[in-house]
Amino acid sequence: MHATQGRSAGLGIALVSACAFGGSGVAAKPLIEAGLDPLHVVWLRVAGAALVMLPVAWRHRDLLRRKPALLAGFGLLAVAGVQAFYFASISRIPVGVALLIEYLAPALVLGWVRFVQRRPVTRAAALGVVLAAGGLACVVQVWSGLTFDLVGLLLALAAACCQVGYFVLSDQGAGEDGQADPLGVIAYGLLIGALVLTVVARPWGMDWALLGGSADMDGTDVPAWLLLGWIVLIATVLAYVTGVVSVRRLSPQVAGVVACLEAVIATVLAWILLGEHLAAPQIIGGAVVLVGAFIAQSSTPKPPAAGPVAGSPAEGEPEARDAELSSGRTAP
Repeated sequence: MHATQGRSAGLGIALVSACAFGGSGVAAKPLIEAGLDPLHVVWLRVAGAALVMLPVAWRHRDLLRRKPALLAGFGLLAVAGVQAFYFASISRIPVGVALLIEYLAPALVLGWVRFVQRRPVTRAAALGVVLAAGGLACVVQVWSGLTFDLVGLLLALAAACCQVGYFVLSDQGAGEDGQADPLGVIAYGLLIGALVLTVVARPWGMDWALLGGSADMDGTDVPAWLLLGWIVLIATVLAYVTGVVSVRRLSPQVAGVVACLEAVIATVLAWILLGEHLAAPQIIGGAVVLVGAFIAQSSTPKPPAAGPVAGSPAEGEPEARDAELSSGRTAP
């Protein structure tokens, strides 16, 4: 009974995380169209979330000594890289399309596994790559000569590549000197990402007066500060924390299925709130991308375990330990 209740609670928390992540682009795009530079929106998001997570960072300050390379890579790729490229892409292409392109990341991870780590991949994983690529071709309507902005598509692809680095780093989240607590890694990733983005975005040149005004959301004026608050508190802090908790309660495979709903939620919200309508072939293609991405992710072979790890969620299941970090997506 307790196991069933815990699983049901985990599914609910995972759904909350997917909804929170999926709403980031819908809240950010009106701010960008109101005049804020995409990099400034990213900086506000990451810096605000970093401030909220400061107590968590202080609690896990030993990570600075134990895992400096992991923290630096997480901050540069999983936070700064993914967020900057994703927000830049949605300034040029629809939110749903940008997020669907990001879901090529699990397929791209297979390239890392096969050609860098030189490990074999399963036929099911290869099928997932083919499905994801075919679905993406439908989303961008290649038969029409790419109906979307090419630069926007490349920016979204860059976000997917940064997410590959995130998955690779997540797989290395524990070692002989002990497990890297995922909440601590997320907190320091946000701090490092905020520092990097401060240099890149130069927020001192931002038009701060825009935050006191309103932004247009498909004909409705919404206070800019309300949209920013949603991005920081809901789409970043709540999304990351609930993602970690859900993976602890569920298996990585089940959490991965629920995570795929993020793209669906983002597309539906963009349709309802921003009026970004997609054609039937694009909707079908998006569904194929999600199916292919899930197959590719769930079929990626894991490296053989050296043995049980003390403090892991279950003896003999190191993949559950590694997957705790992979709940903190980006989503972009």
